[in-house]
Amino acid sequence: MGIKSIEMQNFTVFADEKLSFVRGLNVFVGPNGVGKTHVMKLIYAALQSADPKVSFAGKIVRCFQPDDYRISRLARRTAEADNTSVKIISCDSKDQIGKSLNIEFNNKTSKWDASVKGEKSWENQLSGISSIFIPAKEILSNSYNLNAAVDKSNVYFDDTYLDIINSAKIDISAGKNSDERDKLLKQLEKKIGGKVVYDMKRDEFYLKQGSKNMEFPLVAEGIRKIALLWQLIKNGALDKGAVLLWDEPEANLNPVYIPLLVDVIIELQRKGVQLFISTHDYFLAKYIDVRKTDADSVVFHSLYMTKENGVKCETGRSFVQLNNNTIMDTFLDLYKEEIGKVTE
Repeated sequence: MGIKSIEMQNFTVFADEKLSFVRGLNVFVGPNGVGKTHVMKLIYAALQSADPKVSFAGKIVRCFQPDDYRISRLARRTAEADNTSVKIISCDSKDQIGKSLNIEFNNKTSKWDASVKGEKSWENQLSGISSIFIPAKEILSNSYNLNAAVDKSNVYFDDTYLDIINSAKIDISAGKNSDERDKLLKQLEKKIGGKVVYDMKRDEFYLKQGSKNMEFPLVAEGIRKIALLWQLIKNGALDKGAVLLWDEPEANLNPVYIPLLVDVIIELQRKGVQLFISTHDYFLAKYIDVRKTDADSVVFHSLYMTKENGVKCETGRSFVQLNNNTIMDTFLDLYKEEIGKVTE
């Protein structure tokens, strides 16, 4: 199970747009401010609402954190904008169209009192699905009592940060690791130099290197990001049928780790995990383009701003063949500038 498509009318930067996804790896590229993270947060909120205890509208405002938790502030802010609507369609294990989850509101809707349709059938189909959202900023090093502090309004973090801490703490794996999981874990262990451990009494994460534990805040942030991926795989959160959404995995990561990261991402796709990744990084996108095979289910979604119709999307199987590609354009500009200096 997973997500087949999303349709948005007058939602944040989107006037009227539909994005269709593959059951494997979906890579979002585009400049800042075109809604890459917004799309992923909508998808994540929908997946989380497969739990009967979670409201779709409530999860949206906790992930986006608009002022006073008013969902109306997520309406597209133009004079022409009227009602806002979002429709998310799921897919089954064979990538066939499943159920739809719909939400509607306008700029006068109070709090998260939006109109939601299709929740019951959505819950019936996607109940028990594992959905993980990894924010751009590493957060496990700040895990101590963070959820309690947010509950008391002492600090403010959106739900993606709180949820990833909980996902890293809870082991849902069933028994012994599979050979496939062990292979991925060992690949990552070589780069991080150890394994992740969680001390429940101290409510802290450590990187265990031999017989010594290194406090997470003392570990380089790039290493912590790979360590988080190790922990999620170890805990069984990224087994077949899961959905992973990762916002800028390359942030604060040494480029030397990009090839390994891409190998793990592509391998998770091959093992039946649906992935949504946003990136501004040429190397990450290019490595995915080079290392995927014809048998892999990988597409690139390039989001770009138009003057009259809000954000639009171009989708293609090849990163370098996208017409709207600011990452590639910038890379080519740098190349031309470098060649110009050489030929002076």
